[in-house]
Order: sequence, then structure tokens, then C-alpha cells
Amino acid sequence: MKTMTLGFAKSDPNVEDAPADAARPVEMLAGMANRHGLITGATGTGKTVSLQVLAEHFSAMGVPVFLSDVKGDLAGLGQAGAGSPKLLARLEKLNLPAPAFRPVPVALWDVFGEKGHPLRATVSDMGPLLISRMLGLNDVQEGVLHLAFRVADESGLPLLDADDLRSMVQFVGDNAAELRTRYGNVSTASVGAIQRRMLALEDQGADRFFGEPMLNLADMMQTDINGHGLVNVLAADQLLNSPRLYASFLLWLMSELFEELPEVGDPEKPRFVFFFDEAHLLFNEAPRPLMEKVEQVVRLIRSKGVGIYFVTQNPLDVPDAVLGQLGNRVQHALRAYTPRDQKAVRAAAETMRQNPDFDAEQAISELGVGEALLSFLDEDGQPGVVQRAFMCAPGSRIGPLTDAERAALMQRSLVSGIYDKTVNRESAHEMLLARAQQASEKEIEPPRKEGSSGIGGPVGDILNGALEGLAGKRNKRSDSIFEAAAKSAARSIGSSFGRTLIRGVLGSLFKSR
Repeated sequence: MKTMTLGFAKSDPNVEDAPADAARPVEMLAGMANRHGLITGATGTGKTVSLQVLAEHFSAMGVPVFLSDVKGDLAGLGQAGAGSPKLLARLEKLNLPAPAFRPVPVALWDVFGEKGHPLRATVSDMGPLLISRMLGLNDVQEGVLHLAFRVADESGLPLLDADDLRSMVQFVGDNAAELRTRYGNVSTASVGAIQRRMLALEDQGADRFFGEPMLNLADMMQTDINGHGLVNVLAADQLLNSPRLYASFLLWLMSELFEELPEVGDPEKPRFVFFFDEAHLLFNEAPRPLMEKVEQVVRLIRSKGVGIYFVTQNPLDVPDAVLGQLGNRVQHALRAYTPRDQKAVRAAAETMRQNPDFDAEQAISELGVGEALLSFLDEDGQPGVVQRAFMCAPGSRIGPLTDAERAALMQRSLVSGIYDKTVNRESAHEMLLARAQQASEKEIEPPRKEGSSGIGGPVGDILNGALEGLAGKRNKRSDSIFEAAAKSAARSIGSSFGRTLIRGVLGSLFKSR
């Protein structure tokens, strides 16, 4: 079975300045890498570098990787590292081997399209459950949103971008009386609350996330000409300002992997590895139904050949039901200054297979930068004895890229030119506007006044101008004309039900690709 050397055990784990024992590498089995993992530690203890080392090893084995770049320095994976005097002195002091300084194939992504290729998903694929989480809706409001999706699915109205969702919610509100007999009551207050939440989310950039072309997972799961796995780096420094959008996007990506990949059992190496940085954002304020689905995905996605690694400061940030599924551990130093910190230290130590050579609980508080307690699954799937070790140094750059380097990486990326241009095809927003316009033309047919076009008279001039504006460039901030006209289209839309789409474990659509 293939192995990855991630660190070297200390010659004496009880001596603070003891060097590494080069004869005792600490290895992770590639065949057990899809049993998930956890990287924890206080800020500044080396979690990011450990993540970088793991990504390099997976890429070298031909395994594609996805990770989020919270601080902006993981993009350095795309540039070769350098043997600086400080690094070489540290390696010599700790008796660590120098890495092979080389870059890894990198694809840069950015939801906002500024620091990487635009990354999008359609509203339908995201699904009502995740969008409800994103908007922070209560149960009643979530029910109204589910109703809007149901009406759109049965009426053949594609929900692709933010305009489509806003128009569909408005349609449901305007036609609540006609929809009540089939779907139940629709509260005007709930519709208004959803609209306000959508407006706030769009101000945070969600309108740029929803749309086409939507991400094709096959574009992430590639290898270069040398057989090295593509490392997909998501620029998350701005995205963290919208924690609900960040967590919902990563959950959507995880659910897409779960639904699209076939069963492979226990492969020799993972098909894809997913790093979830700032994992506490995933579980904060998450409703119980969503947590149950996350737990379901974590349990079952292993057989798809996907490994999920959560990265967070405190192991208590991860729920016990999920924590119990994480077989591989990289534990950096924790500072036991508060009762909660002390509890976290004890919990971290107790979840590892104890080593008789040292006290794991005490060691967690004494670990230096770049030092960690490592516990990986053996070939039988059992946790190995915890080792106190120094993490290997990465071969790629430790630090951010310049703007010129980032632009050059994007230019020669494997996905260059595929997602850079937005596609705006006809969808629910345009179809509802067209139906509203047709209904208005049928209801209002006065004689035309010479010198004017369309509907005659002053009212006609106003309506014609409004409809022409609607047919032109789409306005992201105002659909007031649609709000007035959509009521007249209720009968035509409410009576024409199309096929019902099947939604997956987290609300996204099942697709055949």
C-alpha cells in the first residue's frame, strides 16, 4: 500500500529541544486517506503548512484536491519554494530532510471572480435547504421557499440566477390565494422576509455566485501531463465575510461529490480530497435537519473514494457524530487558558491511541510551531499509536502570490477560458416577464394614438416604456414593474405544470452527466 511521509518522530518525545529521528518517519497510508481526517491547533501553530504538505502529497500521487485559502497564502502551492537560510537552519537543527522545491498544478477559483476563475452554481442545484441556511430563514419561511421551488419545478421554470429566485418568490407572494388550495397558506410576511434576506445576501456578492456556466466537477478532478493531481484553491479571504455563503457553498460542493460519483469501495488511493478550512462555520447555527444530512454525507462519501478533512482551531468545533468518523489526526498545539480550552485538550488527547512513551495531554500544550501529534489509521483501519513529530517542510512556496503570478497561473490553468464569461440564457425571470407582458397586451387593447407605439394613451405610454425597460438589460436591484404585472400571469403559469425534478440529499438536483 502506498504511503505518504508527513513527519518524523522526535528522538525523545519528552525533551522539548530533541531533534527528529530520521529513521522513524510517520506515514499515512494512501488507502486509508478516504477515511477522513482532522487538523486542529491554535492560531500560528502550523495548521496551514500541514494542510499544504498534505495537498502536495496527494497531488504527487495523482489525487485531485480542493481547499479553501482563508488567509491568501495557500495559492503559493503554484510556485516552487526556496531554501531560505532560516528554513535550511531549522531543517539542520531538527535533523529534517530538505524537500524537493517544486510547484504543484494549481487552479485558482473565486466566487467573486477577482482572484481566480469564477465559481458558480445554479439556484436549482443549490436547492431550497441550503439556500434557506444561507438566508437564515425560520421554519415557516423555509416552507415558503420550498413551495417556490416546487412551483418552479412543476411549471417548467428554470431557477438559475438570483433574478430567477427573486422573481419566483415574488410570483408566489402575488398569487398566494390561487396557490393556497394546492400548496397551503403563503404568508405575505414570510415572502417579505425572504426578499429582504435575499437583498442583503446579494449585497454580499451572492448574485455573482448564482448563475451559469455552473461548475462541472470533472474540471476539478483532473491530472496534468505528469499525472499530478490538480489542486483547486478557492480564494476565501473575502468569502469569509459572508460565512453563511461560504459554508453553504462548501456543503453544496460536498453534496455534489456525493451524488455524482459512483461507488468504488476501498480504492488504493482517494479519487478526490476535500479540505474544509474554518470548519466551525459549517456547524455554527446549523439546524438539526441540515446537520443530519451533513453527518449522512460524511458517513457515506468514503465509499465514493472521497476524503474530507476538517481544519479548525478547536476539536470541540466539530460535532461528536462527525468527529467519530475522522480517522486521521494532525493535532498541533492548543493553549489551555480557559476551562473550554482545557476541555478541548483533554478531548483531543483522549481520542488518540495513547503512546506509553509520553503523556499526550501534556504534550498538546507543549508543542512548538511545526510540531504535531500524528495519529493515522493502519492497514486494518485501526488508529495507530500517536506520535510526537515534526511536520515535513513543503516543497512549494510558503506565502502568497503576487498579482502577476496569480494572473500567469490563471492564464495557463487547465480550466482557463471555460468559466470566465457569464452565460445568461432564458430562465424563470425572463419567462415570467414574457408571460406578464403577453397577459397585459391581451387585457389592454385601446386604439393606438398616432405617433405612439404599443398601447395607446398616457397609461399606454407608461406601460410600454415599463415593458420595454423590462425586456432590456436586467436590473439586479429592482423588479417593481414585474411586481405589478406578474399577477395577471397567475392563471397561465399556475395551470401549466411541467415535469417534477428530483432533489438530492442536500436539495441539489440529480443529474446524469
